[in-house]
Amino acid sequence: MQFDSSKPIWQQLIDEFARRIVTGVWPAGAKIPSVRELAAEVGVNPNTVQKSLVELERLGLAESERTAGRYVTNDQKKIDEARNEAARRFALEYTTKAQGLGLSHAQAMELLRALWAESEDQ
Repeated sequence: MQFDSSKPIWQQLIDEFARRIVTGVWPAGAKIPSVRELAAEVGVNPNTVQKSLVELERLGLAESERTAGRYVTNDQKKIDEARNEAARRFALEYTTKAQGLGLSHAQAMELLRALWAESEDQ
């Protein structure tokens, strides 16, 4: 995993783990890999992974079972809300950058439509 030096690693891990949940890589009810497994996979200290997973629980996307580990929530509404929030952040970033380039609303929407169609064709 490539990290962005402008944002704390543990926050980037929250984003990555949430992405895995909302895209179904880690489906609802699935067991989340252990802290040690995730730390080895992403190449960071286990304490950093632990901090991220605790926050994922606080967000309601994961649940901890004392002796059985962590699981993705079965609350599909929570997963859908997280997906919508992530999409909103991406859309806001695109909107801000498109406006900064001087694109009109119509131009920005047309570009988005074209890119969407392109990606569906692939």
